[in-house]
Amino acid sequence: MKLPSFSVGMRALVLLCLLNAAFAQNEYSWNGPVRIAPDPDPNAGSACSTDKFSCGCCLMVQEVNRLKTYFNKSMTELEKDFQKTKESLRVVEASRVAFSFSLFSDENFKCYGPFSETNKVVIYKNAFLNLGGAYNMNTGVFTVPFSGVYSLAVTIFSDAGSPGNMLAACANLQVNNKVMARAKEFNTNDQEDSATIVVAMHLKVGDMVTVTLSSGCYLCDESYYNTFSGFLLYVTE
Repeated sequence: MKLPSFSVGMRALVLLCLLNAAFAQNEYSWNGPVRIAPDPDPNAGSACSTDKFSCGCCLMVQEVNRLKTYFNKSMTELEKDFQKTKESLRVVEASRVAFSFSLFSDENFKCYGPFSETNKVVIYKNAFLNLGGAYNMNTGVFTVPFSGVYSLAVTIFSDAGSPGNMLAACANLQVNNKVMARAKEFNTNDQEDSATIVVAMHLKVGDMVTVTLSSGCYLCDESYYNTFSGFLLYVTE
């Protein structure tokens, strides 16, 4: 016997009622539906009290939005940190400073000095390295490009020509015309000798570093014995 058409609608209505009753007894979370005991609802008459399923969806949307806000904020902070790191790397790359020179550019024996004037600037002509271009080969002045701690080294060598002659190898390391360190060999016992200065110094941008000869001193060379080198260890404010 064929059922009346209204019986289908009735069955659908019964099914919806059963589903509504089932959903009303469950609370949905990220871990799936959780059975809860019915409690007095302080928000009687609200959307959640009348439609638990829709309320669960709203809560899920709210949680997703909260997570989106959290991740967007985190990404913004990460982007700021990335830009700071990128800028730090740019400063490090831009502040690379190192130079190393010898007195003469060939291996023919020759001497520099002696001079009658005091504190004659030694001009080193042969460049091994001049990263940053802070050493001026025309003036012999290293102009500090960044404030920081620098390592500086000066090696001097001289030859008296023959035993018994006065060996007068000497040099001063100066910053802004002030002597910071000295190296010297004055004697008649050695035909040739050398000395070295190695220091770490805090220098400020614009400071001028030079190697100078005192009156009567001279440097001789035939194989890159006389050198002046320096490099930036780290930048300071």
